[in-house]
Amino acid sequence: MNEWLYVLLFIVVGLIIPVGAIGVAWIISPKKPNPIKSETYECGIETVGDSWVQFKAQYYIFALVFLVFDVEAVFLFPWAVKLGQLGLYAVIEGIIFILILVAGLVYTWRKGMLEWA
Repeated sequence: MNEWLYVLLFIVVGLIIPVGAIGVAWIISPKKPNPIKSETYECGIETVGDSWVQFKAQYYIFALVFLVFDVEAVFLFPWAVKLGQLGLYAVIEGIIFILILVAGLVYTWRKGMLEWA
């Protein structure tokens, strides 16, 4: 039962620190509302028209696909370095991992999300 006390302690500390930091920041932050402070700031230039513009979701998906494959390359690098020393099970797992990535790439390609417009 003693090891569960450590888990409980980590959960409590993990909740207290962020909630406490946000609470302290809220308490000590200056509260002087001003119309100028409420304006949208964009590189020091006055905004023209409505500042709430809808962006194409394709740009975000393109960035997410890049991020996924970038992170997956980090996972594949150690596997590729030790490929000659791995057993058959690890090689098959790596191949399945690559096939899942290829399936995701084919899916995004067929949906037209990789075309920069």
